[in-house]
Amino acid sequence: MKHKDNVKIVIAESAPILRTGLTGILKRFSRENFSVTEIANGEALPMFLRLHMPHVLIINPMFQPAQNAAALKKEYPDLRVIAYVSSMIDPKALSDYDAMISIHDEPDDINDKLSTLLFEPEADDDTQDTEQLSSREKEIICYVVKGLTNKSIAEALSISIHTVITHRRNIAKKLQIHSSAGLAIYAIANRLVDLKDIKDNIN
Repeated sequence: MKHKDNVKIVIAESAPILRTGLTGILKRFSRENFSVTEIANGEALPMFLRLHMPHVLIINPMFQPAQNAAALKKEYPDLRVIAYVSSMIDPKALSDYDAMISIHDEPDDINDKLSTLLFEPEADDDTQDTEQLSSREKEIICYVVKGLTNKSIAEALSISIHTVITHRRNIAKKLQIHSSAGLAIYAIANRLVDLKDIKDNIN
């Protein structure tokens, strides 16, 4: 599947605020063409799946326990089933799901999980390295190479220091770059920042 394709997503969750909240996040991903349907009633889900056959089902594991992920994937082999987790749950209970989304996930993390699950890799070109990064990760790179501390980045983006550290760890893993100087070179080469903005911070 390519990014330009229409992706039909169903969110099966009984709590209105969790359904509408996730729907709002998905609609913010301007690069993706997501068509989102919300289902609040477990009895309506099987009929909807038979009639409309979405690409993705995001479902609270407690929404309809009798209709577990393994059974759904057996009946609909092309369906991607994602657990929508709002409380502590035994990891073994999630083993049959294709992915897991937590209510504590950042929007960019949710986008990354969906992209990894659904979309084919981009063709090789000069922007391939930057396309593997989320928009939040690119923001953090810009702040890092401009010399901001983790605490300052967290305050600027209204996120926790732990989240900043996690993003930086993911950036290092994706790019195999482990120094601020290396990130500065990367950021300049990929036009994320101008040289004049970071020349005093390269070390």
